[in-house]
Amino acid sequence: MIHSLATKLTLAFLLVGVVGAILVALLVGIRTRSEFDRFLSSRDQDSIAQILGSYYAGHGSWAGVDEALAADSRLGFYSRRITLLNADRKVVLGGRSSPVGTSVHDDDRLTSQPISLNGQIVGYVLVPAADQFTRPTGRDRTPPLEMDFIERVAWATAISAGVAALIALVLGSLLARTLTRPVRELTAATQAMAAGSLDQQVRVRSRDEIGRLATSFNQMSSDLARASQARKQMTADLAHDLRTPLSVLRGYTEGLKDGRIQGSAALYGVMHSEVEHLRHLVEDLRILSLADSGELPLNRRAIDPSALIERAGLAYIVQAEQQGLALNVESAEDLPSISVDTERMAQVLNNLVSNALHHTAQGAISLSASHQGAVVLLQVRDTGSGIASEDLPHIFDRFYRADKARQRGDNGASGLGLAIAKAIIDAHDGTISVESTLGQGTTFTIALPVA
Repeated sequence: MIHSLATKLTLAFLLVGVVGAILVALLVGIRTRSEFDRFLSSRDQDSIAQILGSYYAGHGSWAGVDEALAADSRLGFYSRRITLLNADRKVVLGGRSSPVGTSVHDDDRLTSQPISLNGQIVGYVLVPAADQFTRPTGRDRTPPLEMDFIERVAWATAISAGVAALIALVLGSLLARTLTRPVRELTAATQAMAAGSLDQQVRVRSRDEIGRLATSFNQMSSDLARASQARKQMTADLAHDLRTPLSVLRGYTEGLKDGRIQGSAALYGVMHSEVEHLRHLVEDLRILSLADSGELPLNRRAIDPSALIERAGLAYIVQAEQQGLALNVESAEDLPSISVDTERMAQVLNNLVSNALHHTAQGAISLSASHQGAVVLLQVRDTGSGIASEDLPHIFDRFYRADKARQRGDNGASGLGLAIAKAIIDAHDGTISVESTLGQGTTFTIALPVA
């Protein structure tokens, strides 16, 4: 059984070439013989009239003319095809369709050639028209020179067919290898990916279907490699975020157990804070898990977008004043309603405002709502430290830290806030994007469909 695609394609090209060559050879042979017979019948027509005229001059009649024709090596086969008429157009020599003695006149199938002797017509010879005439075949009926010509044409046709088949084989092999090279490269790359090496790239050699397949494969490989790296990084970050509060709790509980530490309100407050951090981390992971599986519960209702940003502004107005920052809330008039889960959206806006406060030392934080086409835009803008351009594409990744050495922040955040925000916005069929200039500030934009 043939398993190689290149071999299959080569054989397919060869088969097509051979079949095409054979058909061409047959058609050329048949057409050559037909045209050659047409030429011979036209050439011999005058010869027949001359021979018959000479016969009549020598014998004074048409008696025995059939034997004279049969004795001629070139015209013997015509004795069974022509019809000979006397001057009165009576049949002297004819076949089954024209019995001797009957009268025959020209028709569509027969052309009449007069036979003259001393300026007087002594008879007519009726030869079949070229398209009605079929020349006998075989060495016994075809003159040697004519037979040699036909054989040479046949050999030339056969050699041409063989050369055509050979060319088809060579070109088929080259084309098959060229067509299957990207497939072989893709096969090797997928085998490498199956072995665990996810970051595989193949060369895109064309813009056809195979080229688009190679491009899609490269994109898939890159995405898988990034996803694998992100998973490993997330596992490491998660272990780190869990280990820190657990180490604190273990140290305090061991001290209390051994009696080295005496319980106090401050101690219990620290332990409670670490437990709350663990609880928030577990809750954040649960929300992300539900979002990934498409099972994040949403209690949607139609609400005015202005109410959402006003709620977030009121929640952080005091903290902003304590930090010496201005917190502005701006809303366009006659905004259409949006269908959202208010608690989930409040969680998203609170996270964005909290981050803005954390990274803004002076200036202002602005919350705004506007209408653009079929979506409502909610924006949180600050004048803080900004985000570096190389970090922007990863800002919504889980546990991503622009500063790799940064530990858990003072606010006890899990590092999953923006990832959760994106998951919630995606669940609302919306989008969230970020624009930032380092040292000038950051703007987060949420686009939600109109209810």
